[in-house]
Amino acid sequence: MDTDELPSAADSIGFIKGLDKPTVSDVLRAAQAQGLVAVQPRCGVGGHEQMRALLLALEEGAHPDILSLTIDSYTRLNQFDRALSSLSNAPEEMNGYPLVTHGWRRGRDLNQAVSAPLEVRHGSPLPHRLFETTIASGITSFEGGGISYNLPYCKDVPLAASLDAYAEIDARCGELAQAGVVVDRELFGSLTGVLVPPSVSLAISVLEAVMATRAGVTCVSIAYPQAGNLVQDVAALRAIRSLASRYLPSSVDVHPVLHEFMGVFPKSRARAEQLIFAGALTARLGGAAKVVTKTIQEGYGIPDASANVHGMRLARIANAPFVRAIRLDEDALEEEQHWIEREVDEIVGPLLGAANLPLAISSAFERGSLDVPFSASRHARSNVMPCRDRAGAVRYLDAGGLPFSEDVMRRNRSLLDDRWLTVTDHDRMRLLMADINYFLEPPGEQDFDFAPTVVDSATQGADPEETYAA
Repeated sequence: MDTDELPSAADSIGFIKGLDKPTVSDVLRAAQAQGLVAVQPRCGVGGHEQMRALLLALEEGAHPDILSLTIDSYTRLNQFDRALSSLSNAPEEMNGYPLVTHGWRRGRDLNQAVSAPLEVRHGSPLPHRLFETTIASGITSFEGGGISYNLPYCKDVPLAASLDAYAEIDARCGELAQAGVVVDRELFGSLTGVLVPPSVSLAISVLEAVMATRAGVTCVSIAYPQAGNLVQDVAALRAIRSLASRYLPSSVDVHPVLHEFMGVFPKSRARAEQLIFAGALTARLGGAAKVVTKTIQEGYGIPDASANVHGMRLARIANAPFVRAIRLDEDALEEEQHWIEREVDEIVGPLLGAANLPLAISSAFERGSLDVPFSASRHARSNVMPCRDRAGAVRYLDAGGLPFSEDVMRRNRSLLDDRWLTVTDHDRMRLLMADINYFLEPPGEQDFDFAPTVVDSATQGADPEETYAA
């Protein structure tokens, strides 16, 4: 483990300002101004030279606007001794880059090796050391929040602890902003990545964004997970700006982000490519500043560099001029956006007036008036049960304790397929699994000519939000 002391804040600020590249905030602002979508891959391996080679291969192959530094599971959980042991004995088996173990000097080396700015994607509920090493490395975007990087993946980290940790990080971002360095804070609205209702995703991101901006954060990216229904997904992305204007200071830069489909991925090349392009198209039509891409190898495991390059190139087609001519049903979009925003308002409205917002959030999760479906944590009730409607949009089969009005629930029930209303518990589980596997092709329709083979770790890239060991 790098035992060097971290450089001074002044040194880190000077290093960032001296880099011959834009910050992540600069890239996102430029993309929004041009009406285009910045493209970012997922990637991370254990060895330093392998990580460097991977970043260079991705930059040479697809010219991403932003590059990822995905962190390994041990570092995410502050198990630095285990990270060091794994790095020393089997770095090729790590599912990400152990930045704290490698140290800030190597972080700077990665940063200076590529033209695109870097973002740290990690999944840590208590990321103090990781954040400080990130800034010392000159990296200008840091993902996560006290809710979204705790409840989806961690079994028993108290919300109060993770909320407090991210409050400190957001305060540091505020200090950096005052010194002229803007750190983008991407909020992980994808949560578990499994049938996440748009209003749950956006409500949690709104709460995290409110806390972040109160602490001094000046650039917030609100990420939404592609669910698969184009109208619903575009409406959710468009709702982000509307919600931001309602709940966040006008001085804060807010950037909608789309995470391409996080669920069970199809194995056939054709279906995988369709889903990847659909995600990028959704991002463009929804006004996203950035899309975080997937690959045709997602259904098999960790993708290699060539698949990552292919996924980025495919996604970038959505930036073509012809996409401006694509029109969706605006009436359907406006209606869906209206109801998404109303649901978000009904979830967050009772909380935002609290004198102590973090305490109010913790109490709401205890009551179930805030919830995360399929959460691994004992600090979330997971009483919300989502499902797909007849058009594939994600609805509430059971809203649990979420404080929805009767109007909201009546509309939700009206959209559910009749199949959900009369089934046995056994059939309900079967239908739920079918909804989770919505994009998985039937047996016999798969092809295997592009599955990744065992390759050197320099050509591999771990997926940041699907390899948690919490």
